[in-house]
Amino acid sequence: AVLRYDDTALRMGAMAELRGADGIARQFAGRAQAARPAMIDGAAGAAWAPGGRLRGVFAFTIIGGTITAIDVFADPERIEQFDVEFTTQ
Repeated sequence: AVLRYDDTALRMGAMAELRGADGIARQFAGRAQAARPAMIDGAAGAAWAPGGRLRGVFAFTIIGGTITAIDVFADPERIEQFDVEFTTQ
């Protein structure tokens, strides 16, 4: 698996890229509690919307039932382009 961040997230202190499921799990441990499951452009993902304002999108690439990549977007202009629908699960 690979975790990638956009330039805005990088400027906020994120790593450029992280590979491996264990490393990615450690990266999110204790940090992703505010992210909620969401459909991102009709596909499974997650989003972060503190106070109801969309601030981050986590777009998943899923192959064979396994998440193979997570792309994190924090650029407000890019986030506006996504169709985000929060799910209950």
